[in-house]
Amino acid sequence: MKFRLRFPAREIGRWAERFPAGGDREVERLSPAIRRRGYLRRSEFLELCRWKTPRTARSCASNPEARVQQATRLALGTADERVKIGILRLLDGVDWPTASVLLHFADRRPYPILDTRALWSVSAAAGKYDFDFWRGYTEFVRGISRSTGHSMRTIDRALWQYSKERQRTAR
Repeated sequence: MKFRLRFPAREIGRWAERFPAGGDREVERLSPAIRRRGYLRRSEFLELCRWKTPRTARSCASNPEARVQQATRLALGTADERVKIGILRLLDGVDWPTASVLLHFADRRPYPILDTRALWSVSAAAGKYDFDFWRGYTEFVRGISRSTGHSMRTIDRALWQYSKERQRTAR
């Protein structure tokens, strides 16, 4: 898959500033403690899952505290990206997009959020995901971060906002 940013990278800051105020602040505040601790508590897991997609709340809630802590400790503790994302996807209610949110807010390494809007902004279609697609998208966005100096959170906000304002079919 070839990814291509639909707007000049120099505009990332401008698009990120247009992102709704407070739209992610409630979950962003969780990151420092999770990263220090090295795993998510069930309450944090449920908050991140709900933020990404309320549709899976019931499935996510079926994961007991011990399973959430064990899975996230293993996922956040390994450098093997296939294992990392695979472990998270074993949790009930967690598929590629939600696993990407968990990594985005909890892992020490930068990970983008797999989202329909963000993907449109890099000329990619949402749909069936696999490891190669996710890894390619992750490396593409990490490259933007390295070349522009913007954080992964700033880039994610910019990608989402650009699609929100420019993609006619996204709602």
